[in-house]
Amino acid sequence: MDRLETYRQTIQDILKPYGNISYANVDACNYLAFDSKTDQYLVVSVGWSKEGRVHGCLIHVSIQDGKVWIQRDGTQDGIANELVQAGIPKEDIVLGFHEPEIRPHTGFAVA
Repeated sequence: MDRLETYRQTIQDILKPYGNISYANVDACNYLAFDSKTDQYLVVSVGWSKEGRVHGCLIHVSIQDGKVWIQRDGTQDGIANELVQAGIPKEDIVLGFHEPEIRPHTGFAVA
């Protein structure tokens, strides 16, 4: 398996458990949306809370120019370290939710 295919599989393996999260204060479910042709991997939350409709992106990871970009990470602990523990090197992970000026100080790739 080549490097990008390994990254695709690793991302999917890490995101799959987030599809099974249950929430205490809202009636919502998480849905997985994986597109390996465009290299977009999302976990979307959909449901209802006391305040109204819940619909939002919990996690969005993409692969761009051979690097794994974390575009959105709404998890408590963050998924970047999970990706590293699964074998993706920090120099291939971009914390895209940080401004470009901040990225050199994160210990991960800048772009």
